Amino acid sequence: MIKITPIGSSSAGNAYHVTDGQTDLLLEAGVRYKDMQRALNYKMSGIAGCLITHEHGDHVKYASDVMRAGIDVFCSKGTAAAAGLEGHRVAQIAAGTTFTIDTWTILPFRVEHDVEEPLGFLMANKAGEKMLFATDTYYVRYRFNGLTHIMIECNYSEVIVERNIQSAPEELRPQLISRSRRLLRSHFSLENVKGFFQKNDMSRVQEIWLLHLSDANSDEEMFKREIQGLTGAIVRVANR
Repeated sequence: MIKITPIGSSSAGNAYHVTDGQTDLLLEAGVRYKDMQRALNYKMSGIAGCLITHEHGDHVKYASDVMRAGIDVFCSKGTAAAAGLEGHRVAQIAAGTTFTIDTWTILPFRVEHDVEEPLGFLMANKAGEKMLFATDTYYVRYRFNGLTHIMIECNYSEVIVERNIQSAPEELRPQLISRSRRLLRSHFSLENVKGFFQKNDMSRVQEIWLLHLSDANSDEEMFKREIQGLTGAIVRVANR
């Protein structure tokens, strides 16, 4: 059975622990290794690998520490080059090419972000469970069947962004508008996440984790309420 443990989920740092009961994985390495150890009660020896989506520091900053601990890091060629990741612990992977880590079968896929070669991951285990991991993207172009678990960015609401702009002092509005333009080009909004769910097979989904919520442009309770009402699944918000 898939168990998901968020370690960090914000612009300050992202990392998650996922296990199917047999093989443990890290997703992202943007949190200090000591904090990862503490969050997992120092049980790091069984971690079989670390998947990294892209080169921004809040996702990859501590990948070298993870590798020094004897854990292989899996990322795209573009991410490895942009982040300066080298050595025998770096496994370069490509969108559309399936690979395995013990009991997990993993299919990387392209996502939309302002970096070199970002990836999302479709992960299946031998028990028939299937998990989607997608973060730091404003759109997912693919459709998925048979998902049981979803970990997905839900960074902001367009309504809250607009409200914040309108309520700000006039001299600050140009700066907020500029920031909002980057949000639209690089991060998943509540509105787009809901659209994604409506276009995908949600019949087997048991649990949804909302990731990387903005401090200023999100509303945790509203996001949970709206997505649970739409999907009928258990909805959780990763700690920020």
